[in-house]
Amino acid sequence: MHAVGIDIGGTKIAGALVDEAGTIIQELRVPSPISDSGSMVDAIAAVIDQLTAGHQVVGVGVAAAGFISADREIMFHSPNIAAWRNEPLKSRIQEKTSHPVLLENDANAAGWAEFRFGAGRGSNSMIMLTIGTGVGGAVISEGRLLKGGFGIGGELGHIVSIPGGRDCGCGLKGCIETYASGTALLQAARDLAESSDSLGARLRQLNSEHGLLTGEHVFQAVMEDDPGALKLISELGEQLGTAIGSIFVPILDPELVVIGGGVSAVGERLLEPIRTSYSKSMPAKGYRPELKIVKAQFLNQAGLIGAADLARQSFS
Repeated sequence: MHAVGIDIGGTKIAGALVDEAGTIIQELRVPSPISDSGSMVDAIAAVIDQLTAGHQVVGVGVAAAGFISADREIMFHSPNIAAWRNEPLKSRIQEKTSHPVLLENDANAAGWAEFRFGAGRGSNSMIMLTIGTGVGGAVISEGRLLKGGFGIGGELGHIVSIPGGRDCGCGLKGCIETYASGTALLQAARDLAESSDSLGARLRQLNSEHGLLTGEHVFQAVMEDDPGALKLISELGEQLGTAIGSIFVPILDPELVVIGGGVSAVGERLLEPIRTSYSKSMPAKGYRPELKIVKAQFLNQAGLIGAADLARQSFS
């Protein structure tokens, strides 16, 4: 039986019809009208209608960035959509469709997709870190998705790694997200390009050619093995590896860490410094099993696949 997965972002709403094996049958993307909550719900419902037309569907999983209540009814806070504060999001979407709706955090949905069908398949306990605009996290423990007492578990990007450090959108200072996200990488690249450091030469060139450095330009420089860009991606990886070894391993003891999100597209150039830093940071090194750190199998489609599968499991 098919299920529908919806992934709500700050710029687009993505939807997919997904089969039991996690294969996308049909996919649709439309702009996100983020300025108005009612328009957002209408747009989500329209995507659901288009994807379910002519198909038998067991349910709809909706993945969105934000803090969601333990009963998966209320969006407490969404960083992308200011109107969603204590929003009864599930019921509002449910009113617009005849299919049962499940609401889940987007990083949790992505992590579930990797656990069920991707890089985490066959593992029992894993964590996923999605390195994109921010740093999302998902925790699978003994085959179950960790949600926590209030429903907000797994927010791994908001562990403070540098007390009193950079301001974070969550209200704290020094969160991992402020040092190890795509946003942080881009800002570091722009700062290096504007400096007189010789390591910034290629980034300065790209900045001059295009007017303003973007994430795509930084990706280009990394893939060219530009020393400056590699230094920045290495520093990002070191932050993540230290957190994995010194925080996530002692608390969660996962078998596997899956690295996803847009920044993971650079592959081993990111994974290698993560592994090196993790190895230096783990307690009782040499006297305990060591986890594996791998790249996600899915990139932009993980949230869709995971949300659909969670809905299928909930409503079948």
